[in-house]
Amino acid sequence: MNNSEKPLDSSRSLQLLSEISGEEPLSQRELSRRLGIAVGLVNSYLKNLVAKGFVRVKDFPSNRYAYLLTPQGIAEKSRLAYQHLSYFTSLYTVARQDYLELFQRLEMAGVTEVMFCGVDEVAEIAYLSLQETGVALQAVMDDLHRGEHFFSHPVVSLAEGTRTASVPVVISSLKQRELLTRQLHGLSVAPARIFTAGTV
Repeated sequence: MNNSEKPLDSSRSLQLLSEISGEEPLSQRELSRRLGIAVGLVNSYLKNLVAKGFVRVKDFPSNRYAYLLTPQGIAEKSRLAYQHLSYFTSLYTVARQDYLELFQRLEMAGVTEVMFCGVDEVAEIAYLSLQETGVALQAVMDDLHRGEHFFSHPVVSLAEGTRTASVPVVISSLKQRELLTRQLHGLSVAPARIFTAGTV
């Protein structure tokens, strides 16, 4: 990865290049809808990709534009896809070990049940690590995924989960780690009851 390029930027670039690589000509508004980001942000990323020679603009009647990948853009899409695969492979390996060590420490301290706070791909990795110990998953909390299921466990809101259970809470999201920790503090969950993988 280019040192000046943030992971989020390269992720957006990969998403844009992947959408543009299809047969269908897409407007900025359509790209905005598909990626779930503002049109202005799409415009900014596209200008950057055009300046780098990865995308070219094609004029259509009625002052409409479509975006097409150049040969360099196709190569860049492949490079970014490989880079992200490497990143997630590394993330999986590190997170798997970090969560396993955390659950083993909790088990040695006599903990038999934990709650997860946060549902994403990291939570799935944490759940796999949990299966290697004698610690059970009592509940899963995530306001955004409330009402869904996580490995047969119903996902409840943070307010509901913290109100009905008093077992240790494991932050099971990398992206939302700080936000979830703040929300738990706001719900009067004692800091000593909140655990994060990869930290002592």
